[in-house]
Amino acid sequence: MKEVGLRLALGLLWLLHWLPLPWLAALARGLGRLLYRVAGSRRKVGLRNLELCFPDMPASERETLLKQHFQWLTQSLLDRAVLWWASAERIRSLIQVEGDIELAERVYQTERRATMWLCPHFVGLDVAGIAILLCQSRPGASIYQAQSHPLMDKLMKRGRLRFGDAQIFPRSDSVKPLLRAIKEGRGFFNLPDMDFGRKDAAFVPFFGVQAATLLAPSRMARMLNMAVQPVITELLPGGRGWRVRFLPALADFPTADAEADAAHMNQFIEREILKQPAQYLWVHRRFKTRPAGEKRFY
Repeated sequence: MKEVGLRLALGLLWLLHWLPLPWLAALARGLGRLLYRVAGSRRKVGLRNLELCFPDMPASERETLLKQHFQWLTQSLLDRAVLWWASAERIRSLIQVEGDIELAERVYQTERRATMWLCPHFVGLDVAGIAILLCQSRPGASIYQAQSHPLMDKLMKRGRLRFGDAQIFPRSDSVKPLLRAIKEGRGFFNLPDMDFGRKDAAFVPFFGVQAATLLAPSRMARMLNMAVQPVITELLPGGRGWRVRFLPALADFPTADAEADAAHMNQFIEREILKQPAQYLWVHRRFKTRPAGEKRFY
């Protein structure tokens, strides 16, 4: 029964890719309101995260912010229909690219250095990956979380690889193939702001709360002499498309102090979140791992 339900849901998602993006955005507003009501566990995680990160914000404002987030999150899920099945021409017409999109190619051609694209978890994250493949010339590589269902895993990989020259490696596998790809000049699409536990992480502040933060972005960038370029996504209101900002490379990252770099990275992400707080992924348990002796937040 679950298999049938999944196939029906994916079939419906495929049909949705024919609709104009403003129609999908309108549909997402209604479905987002419904999802806020029925997704109880994720709603609780989101409210808890907002309480921790914005303790001075009135509870009613945090609730309003999370309701907006659920609508943006739902829109990002429906937008995958377009990202997975629409033509390259249609997708290009919907992406507004800002900033130095050819930095990775220029750095490689002039200095033979690879680039790390630092992509925090805003809801339009998949658009950033597509923009890198469609709108710039340096081939890319990334890590992905394998899906438990083979069909969903196949679709996600196909959707992320169908344009340009890209390689993705399962998170559970050895890091060696990824390192080889980077040494060959591929840019690395890196998602730095999830809680993967204590391994290779340090507890540094994120909106004033100690958060297990990966040290790998700093260590890998230093080991491989990489330029580190933040890439920020934004879903535009009313289904007007997506904005992807390729920001200047971080001038003071990495350093010899990976923990200080992790704190610096979190401060940068905080500043970007404050520009569009409803589009950050608040339903992830960002503070799941706690320092020894601290109580759990969730």
